[in-house]
Amino acid sequence: MPNLTTALLDPILTADPAGPRITYYDDDTGERIELSAVTLANWAAKTANFLCDEFALMPGARVSVLLPAHWQTAAVLLGAWWAGLDVTLDADPDADAALVTADRLDDVADAPEVAVLSLDAFGRPVPDLPVGVTDYATAVRVHGDQFRAVASGPTALDGRGVDEVLASARAVAAEQNVTGSDRVLSTRTWSSADELIAGLVSVLAVGASLVQVTNSDDAALTRRVDSEKVTARLGG
Repeated sequence: MPNLTTALLDPILTADPAGPRITYYDDDTGERIELSAVTLANWAAKTANFLCDEFALMPGARVSVLLPAHWQTAAVLLGAWWAGLDVTLDADPDADAALVTADRLDDVADAPEVAVLSLDAFGRPVPDLPVGVTDYATAVRVHGDQFRAVASGPTALDGRGVDEVLASARAVAAEQNVTGSDRVLSTRTWSSADELIAGLVSVLAVGASLVQVTNSDDAALTRRVDSEKVTARLGG
């Protein structure tokens, strides 16, 4: 089976490795983080290595990802797909592992392996984690930033295969008139497969650049259009 991350990142890494690929804003905290394709790929590789080496996940294993629309979530998803894993955005009791924020720990209490993300811009760990729960920020940083992609399992996202996810993503991009030359502003959440495809995968699938904004208002979004040279918008 093809690999979803390879299909998304390889064309971008070839065409424009250094340009901005994901720019993330949190207007509550003032955070702004910008990642090139190379940096995004490095974080994804670290995540893939972490999932394979520390959680011993093999292609086809199922992993619950209970995380908000965030640049670190993009790295987690791309890392999981690079390792050939099937991602679910629900608290699946049959999942082999889970990556969550601290407030979702109770939802994955039965998962064999759990990593918690602080989503802190400076990589601060989550304090006072239960025994047996891994702090993602601490664990992932020691892993290599290169990963040799493996073939995907039969499904990649909530039971959908790689080809189906890519076809849906490209269809959404066409409906939104998003092309590879666009700088796309989005406030969409990524809490379901359809939302994730529309808000993230569709942008990467056509080689566009994403400006993901959270906790914003109309005035701030209008300023972002100018400051980030936005050429297309996705609604919330």
